[in-house]
Amino acid sequence: MTGRNQTIISEFLLLGLPIEPEHQDLFYTLFLTMYVTTVLGNLLIMFLICLDPHLHTPMYLFLSNLSFSDLCFSSVTMPKLLQDMQSHVPSISYPGCLIQMYFFLFFADLESFLLVAMAYDRYVAICFPLHYTTIMSPRLCLFLVMLSWALTTFHAMLHTLLMARLHFCDDSVIAHFFCDMSALLKLSCSDTRVNELVIFITGGLVLVIPFLLIITSYARIVSSILKVPSARGIRKAFSTCGSHLTVVSLFYGTVIGLYLCPSASNSTVKETVMAMMYTVVTPMLNPFIYSLRNRDMKGALGRVFYKKKTRFSL
Repeated sequence: MTGRNQTIISEFLLLGLPIEPEHQDLFYTLFLTMYVTTVLGNLLIMFLICLDPHLHTPMYLFLSNLSFSDLCFSSVTMPKLLQDMQSHVPSISYPGCLIQMYFFLFFADLESFLLVAMAYDRYVAICFPLHYTTIMSPRLCLFLVMLSWALTTFHAMLHTLLMARLHFCDDSVIAHFFCDMSALLKLSCSDTRVNELVIFITGGLVLVIPFLLIITSYARIVSSILKVPSARGIRKAFSTCGSHLTVVSLFYGTVIGLYLCPSASNSTVKETVMAMMYTVVTPMLNPFIYSLRNRDMKGALGRVFYKKKTRFSL
């Protein structure tokens, strides 16, 4: 315990984003547009996958879960951020803070595991096309999805319970726009070494290992395609992997940089901007990168709306 006064904290104040007052309305409109785009894009993907039988395949099972995860992940922080930008006293209750932290960790972890499953699915489809249906059986796909949900539940609950045992001091101002785990640890009067150790160990399991598995999968995909020395093969390799790896690198790069490799030189502004990248930008980009640029999804969009148009015309 430190020498700071220990009090019972009933609520925290969120500093929010470092935005000048004259730019507040502009950024509010920008973030609202980004959030609405995220919600509509991911809802459209889930809607199409549910209605079109052609998309009832392993790849789109993972995509539908990823879209649900992105939608919820963004909804954990964005509505509260938008509310606080219009509020003079942006506060959050202590229980509400722990609940937000739990669901933030839950859906961030779920996205990490689903990205691994999707990378493995693409690896099998491109490197072992003749054995794809045998390897990616419905049983294996369901197991991977259920395992992802189970692991994220355990990981998020572990950190939430460890945080709940800590005591907090007079300073209840969180230098962030949501209840970030590292920001809360800085406010604690308790010994946080156990929390920090668990973050480091589980972070390696939940972030670093999945990131390395994804990179390995796409490296094998590129290697397999480039064995056919043609311009078409090269274009296919970059088309398959380039955009996907961009979003993967954006998500994992910022998360690993913030939580596993924190720097003393990182300012609050820098950490906030990095957090915005994986909490707001990545969930918005994923529908475009993984699905809406996909020919199958475009075909499903045409079939679904053509059926509805036909029904209304009869």
